Amino acid sequence: MLEKLKEEVLQANLELVKQQLVILTWGNVSAIDRDNNLVVIKPSGVPYDKLSIDDLVVIDLNGNIVEGKNKPSTDSPTHLEIYKHSQNICGITHTHSKYATMFAQACKEINCFGTTHADYFYDSIPVTRFLTKEEVESDYEKNTGKIIVEILDATNHKLPAVLVAGHAPFTFGKDAKESVQNSLILERIAEMALGTMQLNPLISKIPDYITEKHFQRKHGPNSYYGQVEKK
Repeated sequence: MLEKLKEEVLQANLELVKQQLVILTWGNVSAIDRDNNLVVIKPSGVPYDKLSIDDLVVIDLNGNIVEGKNKPSTDSPTHLEIYKHSQNICGITHTHSKYATMFAQACKEINCFGTTHADYFYDSIPVTRFLTKEEVESDYEKNTGKIIVEILDATNHKLPAVLVAGHAPFTFGKDAKESVQNSLILERIAEMALGTMQLNPLISKIPDYITEKHFQRKHGPNSYYGQVEKK
């Protein structure tokens, strides 16, 4: 089971490069095996063009290395904090993708300006507060996870993306692949939002009933988007 999870995490990390969501070593993807509470994550500082399944690191929820020859990502404590507090999240992607990071650095949430956004994100993409000086100095990466969890709790864990103030985006999914997909969607939405605001600085969010319709027709209990699976 863990070998399968490793392969999924490897392919998810490589997909970041394919989709041009990362350069150099700017980012990481992880996934969790909930049955055993083990997390597979990208190693720290290993270039994507050299990344192999043997480079991945398996850690427990306390951050102890269970398997692997490398150090895990420096963002591991952030991932672990999210996994501990959000049982429905089983995959996490962190990038410094261009447009989503612009919004994070500007400390500006991404409002739902259109139906493309509403198809995937039920509401605006929120921004965390800044960490305090004490939080940065005491346990920076873990506390980054905690301020993400603050947002998840405030939104009832409904949104698959959070912008960390002054930092960059984190996206979530039921597995590693879905978390990367949400990262790609977030980046495109951020790019479109920036262009929309440039064209019309006075633009406001689309009406809630349109957001509701588009989200529910794709993700709601009575969704009708896509094809019905043949039995």
